[in-house]
Amino acid sequence: EEKSLNNKALEEKISNEINNTKSSSVSNKIKNLTKEIEYVTTNKIGDKFKIYAKFGKTNIKDDNVLDLENVNGTISSDNRSEIYISSDKAKYDYSNQNSKFYNNVNIKYDKKLITCDTLELSISENTAIAYGNVVILDEKSSIRAQTIVLNLLTKDMSINSKNKVKIFSQ
Repeated sequence: EEKSLNNKALEEKISNEINNTKSSSVSNKIKNLTKEIEYVTTNKIGDKFKIYAKFGKTNIKDDNVLDLENVNGTISSDNRSEIYISSDKAKYDYSNQNSKFYNNVNIKYDKKLITCDTLELSISENTAIAYGNVVILDEKSSIRAQTIVLNLLTKDMSINSKNKVKIFSQ
């Protein structure tokens, strides 16, 4: 009977160790997760870039990068209308303040809607590059392209495609 008590005590000790390890691992994952994150930065001419995410955590490979989920962003200026960006996920780089939005990306401005797989936002270059299943919609047309480059200051757009650009009147 003494052996059975020792086995039972040993089983409880092992069970406790396993449970402690599991909860420690879960708690480490939760510690890295931050809720409701907002970053605001401005460029040299005063344009304001704001990114809001429901969740974020430090990237495992690069601690200058924050992995974000459920992301909304705005680019506002005193001289131009706002640009709105939303996506399921994004990466924000502290070192250069650039962002990469991906998964269900939507860009809205001046009655235009751009959808794409990925949008790379370069604050220092004042450009946004959209690629992967790019569709540009406005009141008069629908355009499909492989890549577009949007100048954030002028809102001028360059459209590049390996195929012919298709323009459909609505």
